[in-house]
Formats: sequence, C-alpha cells, structure tokens
Amino acid sequence: MKNEELQAIASQLKHPTGEKGIEMANMMHETNINMTRNSIQNLNIKEGDSILELGHGNAGHLEFLFEQAQKLKYYGLEMSELMFHEARQINRNFVSQKQAFFSLYDGNIIPFEEAFFNKIFTVNTIYFWQEPEKLLLEMYSVLKPSGIFCITFAEESFMKQLPFTKFEFELYSTEKVEKLVQKTPFKIIKIATLTEKVKTKTGELVDRDFTTLVLEK
Repeated sequence: MKNEELQAIASQLKHPTGEKGIEMANMMHETNINMTRNSIQNLNIKEGDSILELGHGNAGHLEFLFEQAQKLKYYGLEMSELMFHEARQINRNFVSQKQAFFSLYDGNIIPFEEAFFNKIFTVNTIYFWQEPEKLLLEMYSVLKPSGIFCITFAEESFMKQLPFTKFEFELYSTEKVEKLVQKTPFKIIKIATLTEKVKTKTGELVDRDFTTLVLEK
C-alpha cells in the first residue's frame, strides 16, 4: 500500500467519516469485541452504576454491557460525528428508554461534573490521546471515590507490525502506560495481558496481545 492509503486508514481509525467510516466502524466492532468485553468485565459492574465510555465507535457492544447488572446508565463520548449518529441509531432502544446517552466531545475535556461516574472504560483510544496526562486527570475528576477506570489497548509489539500505525498513532507498551498512570493520583489495582487470534485484512490469523489496566480512584 502507498503511504497515502495507509495515512487514510489511520485517519479513519482515529476519526471515522463518510461511507468508509461506517465500514471501518463495523470492522472495528468485530475486531475489538473481545477487548471490549474484557474491559467491561474488568469494571465489575454493579446495579445502579453510571458508566462512561470514551470512543465507543458504533457501540454495538451495549447489549453485552446492559446484561451485566440492573438499572445501569451508560454515557458515551465520541469525537466522530458519524460514530455518534451510528451509535444512537444502533442503540435507539436504549436511548429512548433513557439508559444510554451519547455526546460529542473534543477529545480533551470531559463534559461532566466531578464524581459523576462509578465506572469508566476505553478500548483502543489511548493511541490518539492528545494530552494523555491531562485526560487521565479529567477521568480522575469525573469518577466517584473508589471508582474504577479500565484502559484496554493492543500492545506496541503487535501494533508496530501494522503498516498504518506509523501515522497518527502513539503506540504503548504496558510499561509505558504504567509510567503515564504513575504521574496521576490513580492506583493500579490490576494488569492483565491476554493473547487472542485476530484476522488480518488479508484473512490470515495472527496473535494479538492486548492489555487491560484497572485503575482505582
């Protein structure tokens, strides 16, 4: 692939737009579903929790999330207008029942009051954070005391094999994320790295290592 094509893929992964963006969102949902479920399971969701997700894509995983406990409220933040509309459309039942709330944001400021959420999670967004330390402090602020934040990401060792990640991506190893978190008041309570088989664009099966860091306020 030419650099322009690789750059286009990187841009779509960061901020899906247009027809290609919808295709990309469907593909991301399928490719990332194990990572997303792992992140959700590590939240240890309880009845009545308010949950925030950063960068939900098409949010095809909400049914799984709502199966975790009763009386949940889910809030999704997304930078892509296309994904905001797709997620609302796919989850229109949850939206109409006032269980799911979707909003657009700028990727930096979390537009909620302090101590609003019990749980926060994000899957495969850390590569695109513009000011990682500031964003972590924003999360810390909107979490309730003893609240849980799960960050799930594919390891740098896997990601650097993908030709498009040299554009727009900041790659992370577990150690690099730990160092970042240590600059904030969060406590790391669990780190779990798993290996799964994923299909490449050419249809080959490859091993992908991904990690979930569970942080507590």
